[in-house]
Amino acid sequence: MNQLLADNPLVTTEWLAEHINDTNLVIVDAYMANIVGKEPIVYDEFCCLPKSRKLDVELDFCDHASSQIHALPTESQFTKAVQELGINSDSIVVIYDNQGIYSSPRAWWTFKVMGFEHVYVLDGGLPKWQEEKREVVTSYQQIPSLGNAVAKPNRHLACDSDEILHVIDTDAVILDARGEMRFLGKAAEPREGVRSGHIPSSKNLPFAMLLDNTTFKNKEILNSIFQERVPSNITKVFFSCGSGITACILILAAVSIGYKNVVLYDGSWADWGSNHNLPIE
Repeated sequence: MNQLLADNPLVTTEWLAEHINDTNLVIVDAYMANIVGKEPIVYDEFCCLPKSRKLDVELDFCDHASSQIHALPTESQFTKAVQELGINSDSIVVIYDNQGIYSSPRAWWTFKVMGFEHVYVLDGGLPKWQEEKREVVTSYQQIPSLGNAVAKPNRHLACDSDEILHVIDTDAVILDARGEMRFLGKAAEPREGVRSGHIPSSKNLPFAMLLDNTTFKNKEILNSIFQERVPSNITKVFFSCGSGITACILILAAVSIGYKNVVLYDGSWADWGSNHNLPIE
């Protein structure tokens, strides 16, 4: 199964339906209560995919001791969270969310930053699964036992404001996933004390541009969108957004079309915009 997935971080609903009973498959609902930057899909009643387990992204996958809003978890926090989900070192993890593509990429990238390789995102998530009249249930799977997966961090996959400050005067590409009005500083930031504008030399790529309703656009369109913003000679791309969530949608799209050297600015604009010692445009 690993070989089938090796070159693509996304799985289809068809693939998941076919493999849903595989013994080492763990399905994770990347739950997030607060949806920012899009009109949320609202459900009359709770439902989830069969055999799925709940991961509260903001509660379980963020470091609450950090001053950042959505800081990546520490090694110990990550290890505790995934073990409590019953995830083992040899598990195949498929993550989805109830918005289609929203919080699942952030959970996926957190796994990647923490060195867990066999992790994928369900393209279209719960909305597509339901649209295709596939089975849903009204309760999460009971965790059979604690898992044994542990963090082995790839810290180069995320960075802080110091690294961004060092690259803004180079030919590095920084892509910002926020909407155009926020990027241009024409719309107020949703968080108190955060300035309006963007990181100098960064380019705007609103995450909604990559999506066709609840799924990613096809690879040809994604390639065209990225090629307009990332010169062919650039080997490293940095990604930012409001607080580190939707930037991961861009990262997932980039990885799905072959970009290798991608870095999340974890604090993103909430961090940069609140530090008055840092330049803005």
